[in-house]
Amino acid sequence: MTAHKTGAKEQGTNVEDKLRDIFELQQVESEIDKIQTLRGELPLEVQDLEDELIGLETRIKNFEDEIKELENAVSKKKIEITDAQGLIKKYETQQNNVRNNREFDSLSKEIEFQSLEIQLCEKRIKEFSIRLQDKQTVTSDSRAIFEERKRDMEAKKRELNEIISETKIEEQNLYMRAQLIGNRIEERLLSAYRRIRKNARNGLGVVTVQRDACGGCFNRIPPQRQLDIRSRKKIIVCEYCGRILVDDDIAGIVPPTE
Repeated sequence: MTAHKTGAKEQGTNVEDKLRDIFELQQVESEIDKIQTLRGELPLEVQDLEDELIGLETRIKNFEDEIKELENAVSKKKIEITDAQGLIKKYETQQNNVRNNREFDSLSKEIEFQSLEIQLCEKRIKEFSIRLQDKQTVTSDSRAIFEERKRDMEAKKRELNEIISETKIEEQNLYMRAQLIGNRIEERLLSAYRRIRKNARNGLGVVTVQRDACGGCFNRIPPQRQLDIRSRKKIIVCEYCGRILVDDDIAGIVPPTE
């Protein structure tokens, strides 16, 4: 008994009502598509710019860390030079008080070694300075690119937000209406429509017959099949593109989307 009642409930909506509902849903969702088309590639462009800014921030941070390391290396070498110069003065002073040539020669070697250390430090400072200048130039260029991309992103965000604010209420109403219509459609038909719509390039899962042809792929529909479509006694799909077909007159009994 229960099974009989459930079956009766599932079959309560006739085919014409189903076609009218699915066609109305298509119209509403086509309006949603128009709003999203109005936004165009802006959401993706904003996202791409945000991702690029994150990448640039990381790059600049790495450059700044490298610059700091090079600056520290230069400072360390300068300290080593100062220490070496101090030792040279110390050894020169000691040379004035040596007792024999052996001590003098030993101090001379120490002075020579410290002089070589100073030359090596100066060479390393020069190398570090060249690398430092290169890193500072690249960092400066990266900051300029960052600021440019940031301005681009902010401009595109403003443009996107303007479009969203202009269409927000309309879009919300369309989504609510689409949900209400979708709730009236049996799950199997709704799933089939969703699948067809997803695969269709123009997002049309339901189309009318236009000039004896499918309104989606424009292939000719035989006269008998057109009669079957107009009778609204069963769900008929285009044998070429798989879209659900409805007669053109059904548009007159479907409420407008506005």
